Amino acid sequence: MTDAFADRPATRLATRLAFLVAGFGVACWAPLVPFAKARLGVDDAQLGLLLLCVGVGSLLAMPITGAVGARMGSRPMILLGGVGLSVLLPALAFADSPLLLGLSLLLFGASLGTIDVAMNAHAVEVEAAAGTPLMSGFHALFSIGGFAGAGAITLLLSLGLAPGWSAVCAAVLMLAAMVGADRGLLRTRGALGESVFAFPRGVVLLIAGLAAVAFLVEGAMLDWGALLITREGLVTAAQGGLGFMLFSIAMTAGRLSGDAIVGRLGGRRVLIAGGVVTVAGFVVLLTAPIGLVAMAGFLLIGLGASNVVPVLFSATGRQRVMSPSLAIAAITTTAYAGVLAGPALVGFVSQAIGLAGAFWVLAALMCLAPLFAATAAQEQP
Repeated sequence: MTDAFADRPATRLATRLAFLVAGFGVACWAPLVPFAKARLGVDDAQLGLLLLCVGVGSLLAMPITGAVGARMGSRPMILLGGVGLSVLLPALAFADSPLLLGLSLLLFGASLGTIDVAMNAHAVEVEAAAGTPLMSGFHALFSIGGFAGAGAITLLLSLGLAPGWSAVCAAVLMLAAMVGADRGLLRTRGALGESVFAFPRGVVLLIAGLAAVAFLVEGAMLDWGALLITREGLVTAAQGGLGFMLFSIAMTAGRLSGDAIVGRLGGRRVLIAGGVVTVAGFVVLLTAPIGLVAMAGFLLIGLGASNVVPVLFSATGRQRVMSPSLAIAAITTTAYAGVLAGPALVGFVSQAIGLAGAFWVLAALMCLAPLFAATAAQEQP
């Protein structure tokens, strides 16, 4: 059921605010992690288990959000997730025991999973009503929110504000954004006869697999990119973070321009070009003789991968195998599972064939995007 006002400017703004809050909220937590570790006196292994709670909470919440959203619409779930992130961020900064922090992280992850599924379902409906590509721009706001969140908390901490009160300031901004978004969010509801839980099937399973690969590439850039170029002697340890920084900048720039590109070329061609450019980036990175060339590889991978996931989410709204809300939940859950399992999988493969070999495997997996672009894009011939 499509809202008659789905193409209002206020609705587009509300959708952008939801993506901004999600990126802002999760990025605000990153600078607070060292303070939480010191406050609780936990070792690295214990901290790793606590951080895993975020992923567990997200994975548990995503299919539930798809089920509830299919009945009630995306708006209440976006608000629940956004307000949850806002309220729980200070709880992460004030938690004074591992148990309390673990519970807060679990709920924080559940809030992130909730808003992630709901905002993408909402974006699909808004894009369909507009009749023009919008998804890349929405996803760009998540990246911008990430930069803003990490930067805001870092600035407040640098000015001497305590971690807890820095988190409170960020939470107030997030709550204000959610209040602003509320008036523009769609009031649509699903059909009462719709099933609630569903596993991905048909083309949805293909889209979910391609999305998982794209997220796996992004996670590998974050967790293993610096180690790859420093281990190969391409850059010094102090310069190891430059690769991911360039990757992130390229991905954000690609998404900001992505809607115009998709509108001109179509989703199928963008998937083909994105996959080819990403694979080319891996080739440059893995054969680079010097660090400067390796940096070009990171740029190419970021540009190539930038619009793969937005195109796949748009395609999810066009498929008719499953309810879009349930399909998006299935795809998001599958992709997020790939993000969580990705670093470990890269590590296992690296142990067997080396880190460079593991990155060649990622390049091979990205070849699936152009190979299955025509089916996944779900566009009329």
